[in-house]
Amino acid sequence: MEERCGKGGEPVSFQYLNPGRDARFKDRHTTKVDETVSYYEPGETGDIGILGLPLSKTSISLSGASEAPGSIRRALGSYSTYSGEKDKSYEDMKVLDFGDVPVHPTDNEETRKRLKTSVKEMIDTEACSKYVMLGGDHGVSFPSISAFQEKYGRVGVIQWDAHHDLRNVEDGGRTNGTPFRSLIEEGVIHGEDLVQIGIRDFSNAKAYADYARNHNIHTYTMGDVEEKGIHNLTDQVIQILENKCNCIYLSVDMDAVDQAYAPGCPAIGPGGLTARELLSSVSLAAAHPLVKGMDIVEVDPTKDFRDMTSRLAAHVMMRYMYV
Repeated sequence: MEERCGKGGEPVSFQYLNPGRDARFKDRHTTKVDETVSYYEPGETGDIGILGLPLSKTSISLSGASEAPGSIRRALGSYSTYSGEKDKSYEDMKVLDFGDVPVHPTDNEETRKRLKTSVKEMIDTEACSKYVMLGGDHGVSFPSISAFQEKYGRVGVIQWDAHHDLRNVEDGGRTNGTPFRSLIEEGVIHGEDLVQIGIRDFSNAKAYADYARNHNIHTYTMGDVEEKGIHNLTDQVIQILENKCNCIYLSVDMDAVDQAYAPGCPAIGPGGLTARELLSSVSLAAAHPLVKGMDIVEVDPTKDFRDMTSRLAAHVMMRYMYV
């Protein structure tokens, strides 16, 4: 029974009312993932830091991905911290939430500056060993990876995506289709340090496939996934990067997943990864000690069905955290 002070200071007892708290069922033996998350306080340390990058104004297709940081956080409340496959509970893992970066209402370049500054400020706290950035469209990867490069030096990137995201900037400026071209041409990353998994047929232009080849980008199509298997391919990808990079950054575009498993993406399509393939691949990659950061992008809650895509994104986040 909750007891509070009423008018005049007299105690008021409530049998069921609990103002300011969710009225949800609580099993004494179950800890939900969102119960391990608390807002960062200066000087505090934890295991995982998370930051929302709610930019979707640079999307070349209509997108509500700016709402995804909130929807993914809410989805964490649907899952427990116990892994039955590992027979291990992660209820003592401490997740620090650094909040969301306020975007500029009209100036996208100003927003990119804010995103980079905020990611850099977060990792400079050294409060956690690993960080998760919740997009937003894929354009957020340009400022985020730039911040990691300033902190760690040479950064290798594993990108799960149906698209190369190597579009030219002349036709529309920096968009969610240009982040990796921008990173290469700005000298933030080397082409040979970028690995793309899940590139899908009939989803890109020849000019951008040629750009990838000409810049020594390691590109693995869905055909390669089928031929090699996602586990073997992921192991191969790690070996490409581990001996030449100071840090590995994972970038998960949710449209790498088949539309049957991730309907809430602006650019859905058939023939992509299964949910299980993505989760297994992220788990394998995240276990490497050089992995310091990950972004999850292109979740549009306004297009989703029963939060399927946000829930899958929450599982991607959990597979990254619980290794």
